[in-house]
Amino acid sequence: MAKANHTLVYEFILVGFAGSPELQILLFIFFLTVYFITLLGNLGMFLLIQIDSQLHTPMYFFLSNLSLLDLCYSSVVTPKMLINFVIESKTISLRDCAAQMWFFAFFVAAECYLLTSMAYDRYVAISNPLLYMVIMSRKTCLLLLVPPCFAGLLNAMTHTVMTFQLAFCKSKINHFFCDIPAVISLSCSETQINKMVLFIMSFTFGGLSGIFIIISYMYIVCAILRIQSVEGQRKAFSTCSTHLTAVSILFVTLFFIYVRPSRTFVADRGKMFSVFYTVVIPMLNPLIYSIRNKEVQTAVGRMIRRK
Repeated sequence: MAKANHTLVYEFILVGFAGSPELQILLFIFFLTVYFITLLGNLGMFLLIQIDSQLHTPMYFFLSNLSLLDLCYSSVVTPKMLINFVIESKTISLRDCAAQMWFFAFFVAAECYLLTSMAYDRYVAISNPLLYMVIMSRKTCLLLLVPPCFAGLLNAMTHTVMTFQLAFCKSKINHFFCDIPAVISLSCSETQINKMVLFIMSFTFGGLSGIFIIISYMYIVCAILRIQSVEGQRKAFSTCSTHLTAVSILFVTLFFIYVRPSRTFVADRGKMFSVFYTVVIPMLNPLIYSIRNKEVQTAVGRMIRRK
């Protein structure tokens, strides 16, 4: 019966943001500007790290992967949203919706665990500075990419397969992309299991990575307090503060979207939080890591002087 009902809907309509044509144009210009800065910042950061040999360290290895992830998961959502601002038909096929959901679920879960790997990298750098390059070898860095990839694949496969096995009897997605809760709400099948799995996986993935990050920073703080000089402590705190800022922004916004009682969810408020972690955070990360990072600023200066 579920398979028969599934044919009731052949494509979805992304409602996006309500408003007058004038407001739609303003929103298009705003999000286009943000997306351009995101592309420029993340692609620039990635290429800078690849080109400048002095940035070929474990810290910047992970930072280049973070830039790549931000570039990818922003590009999964933003181009379609921009197109929908300027065309009347805001439809998306079931296949394209499933693809968007799969890639987005993969990249966002992978980023959470990549930030965990980066926290471990900072712990090793501060607690064992003399053995840092030995411990964080190329092999170790590559192994620390396994959890992000595994978490991303598990998250993407689970939610996409479970969601698109449902029967859909409504077609209007009250969102600007195929987010999991928004698509599930269109189903006329029983969705309690889907909602439970979404909550459990979000809480588990976010909780596990959050616990690892907290433990890493507990050890980091202890290691910093053992540093004798005030200047050394200041530099150590400065090194970690950029990563902690990026972690806090991402995890807080994801919590409000996926780990919250469904009865307290307001669709328009959910869209605003979604804008923040799908569009704004990918733009902020390269700014956070470059503005407060003297090594990146110095590398940019070297690139400019070469030209």
